[in-house]
Amino acid sequence: MELAILFGVFVVLMLIGTPIAFCLGAASLATIVYMDLPPAVVFQQMNSGMNAYAMMAIPFFIYAGDLMIRGGIAERLVAFASALVGHLRGGLGQVNVVTCTLFGGISGSAVADASAVGGLMIPQMVKRGYAPDYAVNVTANAAIIALLIPPSHNMIIYSLSAGGNISIADLFTAGVVPGLMLAGALMVAAWLVAVKRGYPAGQFPGLRMVAIAFAAAFPGLLLIGIIFGGVRSGVFTATESSCVAVVYALLVTALVYRALDWKNFVEATLGAVRTTAMVLLVIGTAASFGWLMALLQVPAQTVAFMKGVTDNAIVMLLFINVTLLMLGTFMDMAPMIIICTPIFLPVVTAFGVDPIHFGVILILNAGIGLNTPPVGSVQFVACAIGKISIGESMKSIWPFYGASLVVLGLVTYVPAFSLWLPGVFR
Repeated sequence: MELAILFGVFVVLMLIGTPIAFCLGAASLATIVYMDLPPAVVFQQMNSGMNAYAMMAIPFFIYAGDLMIRGGIAERLVAFASALVGHLRGGLGQVNVVTCTLFGGISGSAVADASAVGGLMIPQMVKRGYAPDYAVNVTANAAIIALLIPPSHNMIIYSLSAGGNISIADLFTAGVVPGLMLAGALMVAAWLVAVKRGYPAGQFPGLRMVAIAFAAAFPGLLLIGIIFGGVRSGVFTATESSCVAVVYALLVTALVYRALDWKNFVEATLGAVRTTAMVLLVIGTAASFGWLMALLQVPAQTVAFMKGVTDNAIVMLLFINVTLLMLGTFMDMAPMIIICTPIFLPVVTAFGVDPIHFGVILILNAGIGLNTPPVGSVQFVACAIGKISIGESMKSIWPFYGASLVVLGLVTYVPAFSLWLPGVFR
């Protein structure tokens, strides 16, 4: 009965449009009251979920990304990507994917990618004759690359949801190859659609212009190396690297690019505070929900159920992928990670799947979910910028969605894509 109340209240509230944090909190509170436990337990678990040292990295990475957005890095990345790949068929689509990949290594957020890069690229693409749905779908799908490459906030959430025993440095490293694979697959999809629609190719500006554009973007791009290199080498932890990222972002945007004035600084600070508050509220309520699932032995029951259904790891991973893709259509990313990790991680480890490998699978699944309505936050952002409806974008999203699913299949069934690079650094 307790499980029926926990999931029943959650589903009902979500169906009537209640924000996800309140769905999780109310479901936890209703279950606690039914179990005749003190309601304060819910708030204790919320505090416990948010009160982790490693969690401090999330607001600082958000802040660093916001500073870079308002400090002129996005424009320089677009110029560099344009010089590099703008000569390919459907040049601005290719530029969009490469820019999202580079910017993702700074922001760590798919929504920030869609907002910053989309705000620059979508109007420019439409102005140059590209259909709005093409511009929106390229942006929305390329934005999820940020979830796989460091400094992905969601990799940190996954590590904490798994009990804090999985190395964040290994997770950061594990996502690099899949992230680049996704970028390559989306560039192929963008090229195929461009050929079909007859979009033009640009002209290669020459190596000199590529070098000039790279030099202009280099101070911002160096942040990627500082974060990844520092964490991977052990010079500082992920939390410490987030603080370094903020200081570096301030120095670059204020002193090198000279684009961060007092107004932008205040807006970046307030924006980071608002985003952090929303993220941490979701994380806290999801932690309370996850604690109740553990108390009610949901993970153990799931392991027993899966072993009763199949003893084949391939079938098991297919089942989990389908389940995660379905959950992604109506659940946002952070609560999905916090809820699904304690349920599915024991299952996959029982079948011999490496926890780091599963982390990449889970993040990619949840990322694809950000582009699937009714709760596709990245798709909503891109459509708002492109001034088209979700229905219009969904009619032509399938080549890009298909490219993402191909990469998901490869990452799921070829563990080396996720585990090779972390093994190199060990």
